[in-house]
Amino acid sequence: MKLAEALQERADLNRKIEELRRRLGNVVLVQEGEEPAEDPAELLRQLNEALARLEQLMAAINLTNCRTKAGGMTLTALIARKDALLIKLSAYRDLVYTAGQNTNRARGTEIKVKAVLKAADLQREADQIAKEVRELDNLLQETNWKTKLME
Repeated sequence: MKLAEALQERADLNRKIEELRRRLGNVVLVQEGEEPAEDPAELLRQLNEALARLEQLMAAINLTNCRTKAGGMTLTALIARKDALLIKLSAYRDLVYTAGQNTNRARGTEIKVKAVLKAADLQREADQIAKEVRELDNLLQETNWKTKLME
């Protein structure tokens, strides 16, 4: 199995686990004398099975990410870099929006507010960060499809 396939299966399992939790919540309590719409024991069995598989996958994915290198860094380090850049990009985009706001004054006697950072400079930096995120994501995706999952 390729790493990318394991990541897809992990995402599917996470969705399945959430659905099973919701379904269990709907059938765990019933009015006295009534039967639940689904068998809670069967749903619980399916939940435990999905959780066991998720645990196996997560361990294998983490092991693979720690031992696989791309661009001179482990996948774990690349993922951390990408996550940090996404947070930085969000902050820069917020700054661009705020710095680009024009404060209108009804009268010339009102206090004038101006940006102390230039929106254009911030936007150029945000564009560069976004480019680096795209490049990292492309490298990660390519590597995920080329890398065999370690178990």
